[in-house]
Amino acid sequence: MNIKRENTDELNAVLTVTIEPADYEERVDNVLKDYRKKARLDGFRPGNVPIGLIRKMYRKPVLIEEVNKILGESVAKYFTEEKLYIIGEPLPHEDDAGEFNWESDREFTFSFDIGLAPETDIAVTEKDKIPYYTIKVNDEVRNKHIDQIRSRFGSFEKADVISDNEMIKADIVEVSDEGKPVDGGIRVEEGSFSLEYIQEKKIRDQFSGCNTGDQVVVNLLKAFPNETDLAALLKIDKGKLPEVKNNFRVTIKEISRFKKAVINQDLFDALYGKEQVASEDEFKKRIDEELKSSFERESEYQFRIDSRDYYLKKFKQNIPDGFYKRWLLYVNEEKLSEEQLEKDYEQYAQDLKWQLIKSRVIRDHELKASEEELLQHVAGLYRAQFMQYYGMSDIPAETLEKYAREALSKEDERRKFAEMVLENKVFELIRNTVKHDRKEVTLDKFNKMREK
Repeated sequence: MNIKRENTDELNAVLTVTIEPADYEERVDNVLKDYRKKARLDGFRPGNVPIGLIRKMYRKPVLIEEVNKILGESVAKYFTEEKLYIIGEPLPHEDDAGEFNWESDREFTFSFDIGLAPETDIAVTEKDKIPYYTIKVNDEVRNKHIDQIRSRFGSFEKADVISDNEMIKADIVEVSDEGKPVDGGIRVEEGSFSLEYIQEKKIRDQFSGCNTGDQVVVNLLKAFPNETDLAALLKIDKGKLPEVKNNFRVTIKEISRFKKAVINQDLFDALYGKEQVASEDEFKKRIDEELKSSFERESEYQFRIDSRDYYLKKFKQNIPDGFYKRWLLYVNEEKLSEEQLEKDYEQYAQDLKWQLIKSRVIRDHELKASEEELLQHVAGLYRAQFMQYYGMSDIPAETLEKYAREALSKEDERRKFAEMVLENKVFELIRNTVKHDRKEVTLDKFNKMREK
């Protein structure tokens, strides 16, 4: 085995690997002997097929497979022993034809281009100072949240007269300019719509003050410019809307007014369970706790963004842009064009720099993702998914662990989850080490800041 690295500059190198007979012959022979034990050919007893025949039939594919295994193992071992950190993965050298005669060649030489990761000296220290935003829970935020809860638990009640944006159930008939039903025209019995979605105020005003049984002639094309909504109301295919030219007579059959839930014991029980909250003061305290918990998650998320930005600004080293672009195109062959890469490259470069920063922190502090931590992390992800998509919060721990172990049995998935756990540890280390420049802000100011 001969491995040679030639640096073309400080960030790029060519790695040449020569695999000799001594590296592969024994492995190939062992595989072929195993094939012989299992081979079943007409005219030969099992296990007694001549080894020469086995070689003739299988040596080439076995040789190719074993040489490639040796290549991968030796390159990985080389990087580990040399403590060589690279960008992405080695790519076939651009000038290397890579063609072999597997029947006659004895030595196999491979050449790869590699991008060398720059050595960054960025460290997390107590001298670093990063903003940490705390969002105020004030009357405005609390009342807005309570109003959303009241709307969520509200209901429609029948009304006698239209005064605002009520829901209307009506018979709808296409009519001529004279107000007579059009022969073969559109007729809908008890179609439902909300006045809130009528775009023109003049048309909404036509309904104001109407009672059950009243009739209004309107241009529904102007009332509902959203073609999907109008086609659903008229119960016709959207493609037929251009054929509609006439007005419609709307005969009001039923008026429903939305009423928000009243703040009382019924609402408390619906939200938190029977008699878990017994007064409006307790209700507001519970709301404050929920908002504080939610805002803490937002603050933590923003802290991560600010931490990332803080350390990226300290990253002054160059990266092997040419190699990195080539690698991105190679691994995203069907998803990424050169034009799109050039457009988005700055973001790709920032992501790479952050990855290099994280790797340095992980090495410096010897951060690890244990099996127990991986299981807990993946189980937590599944628990959140069950809650989000199915509203299920009482999934047994053994069920979640089963799903987690199954996911972690897949190498690619395991690697992805390990990266997530390690990134969490990096942010935890940053949070527990650096100084926090604490700033209390309103929710409105926090959201405006996030929009920038």
